[in-house]
Amino acid sequence: MFKEFRSRFIGKCSPAHFFWGSFYLAVSRFSGREAPPHPGGVPNFPDWVAREAYSHEVSSAGFWPGGGGIDYAAFYSYAYPAPDGFPEATVKPSAAFWSSELIEFLLPYHEVQTASSPDDVMLDFMQSTYASAAECANWDRAALERELDRH
Repeated sequence: MFKEFRSRFIGKCSPAHFFWGSFYLAVSRFSGREAPPHPGGVPNFPDWVAREAYSHEVSSAGFWPGGGGIDYAAFYSYAYPAPDGFPEATVKPSAAFWSSELIEFLLPYHEVQTASSPDDVMLDFMQSTYASAAECANWDRAALERELDRH
């Protein structure tokens, strides 16, 4: 599903990848514009790495098996820098919510696992959180996206 989500974006985008040091999956989309320098201070993440990793505006989505702020597996989505209005955005599905502690949207894995169409729920979450971030930050969506028919 990460690959399908990635395929809808024609701008700079990471491959679906696994971070072994913190054990999570992710895919990141970039606006092409530089971001303000990251302030650092992320536990177990050197400041110079944070500044390089977040040198450009990004919307990232992924899967986290739990720990370090949440006690359950969840899908997540964040933007750096987080644009004004992003935390208040309406995203899909209704079980998704903004975590002000983690500064990102979360969708508990259980909600995806028990859905009648898990693939659709996961894609709705990733697409709606990305769209909200891109809209709030005024990304040039027409130049960065393409529509794909899943069926």
